[in-house]
Amino acid sequence: QVQLAESGGGLVQTGGSLRLSCAASGRTFSRYGMGWFRQAPGKEREFVAAISRIGGSTYYSDSVKGRFTISRDNAKNTVYLQMNSLKPEDTAVYYCAADLLRVGTASPDYDYWGQGTQVTVSS
Repeated sequence: QVQLAESGGGLVQTGGSLRLSCAASGRTFSRYGMGWFRQAPGKEREFVAAISRIGGSTYYSDSVKGRFTISRDNAKNTVYLQMNSLKPEDTAVYYCAADLLRVGTASPDYDYWGQGTQVTVSS
């Protein structure tokens, strides 16, 4: 089992940047594919980005491709989401998640979830 804790959210102006971190407990972090999802008010949770166990493969939604970068440091049990050129439509609660079997792009693929961190982009 793994516990996840996100940090780094906040309020930023359009065009600004934020770096989210997700720290994982336990000694099996490198066994998990990791993903970031987000949920805006009144909307369903949506996939943002994912990274394979050793970071060799990354995946992005079309809405963030070219602006966001996912990375991980297995020595620190941490996955990151660097968000650049932020837009008001990026405003949401951002969640990290761990996937034991694969590197999924759908919420049901993931086994463990963090509590989320709020990102607000002002226009």
